[in-house]
Amino acid sequence: MFIGEYAHNLDDKGRLSIPAKFRSFLSQGVVLTRGLDHCLFLYSKEEWRTLAEKISQLPLHQKKSRAFSRLMLAGAWDVELDSQGRVIVPEYLRTYAGISKKAIIAGLYNRVEIWDEESWQTYKQETEDASDDIAESLTTLGV
Repeated sequence: MFIGEYAHNLDDKGRLSIPAKFRSFLSQGVVLTRGLDHCLFLYSKEEWRTLAEKISQLPLHQKKSRAFSRLMLAGAWDVELDSQGRVIVPEYLRTYAGISKKAIIAGLYNRVEIWDEESWQTYKQETEDASDDIAESLTTLGV
């Protein structure tokens, strides 16, 4: 399970250190892809297979299904952690997420999100400000 929020810097080669407590879950490799809200999603290979299978079952005749499939699958990057626990974030993914130097790595149970630090702070503040409304809207889901 991935939980917590960590600040890390990308180095000049586009490498990003993954928090030590996440590394054991990622020892078989990771998949990095475009996420929602202009962040990146990082999945273990096992979790990625599960998600990719579900995405591949979306109805091809629906425009939004095709768009979501393209966002997630075409943008995916298969990568291994190096000996220092870093992953290479390709330029097209850094550009998509607006990450130039400082990144926030957020654990979200079965995935990790990687955000540009400034974008994360803005998003987090907006979410915290609306937390009562968000919580109330989720009561119908049993949360």
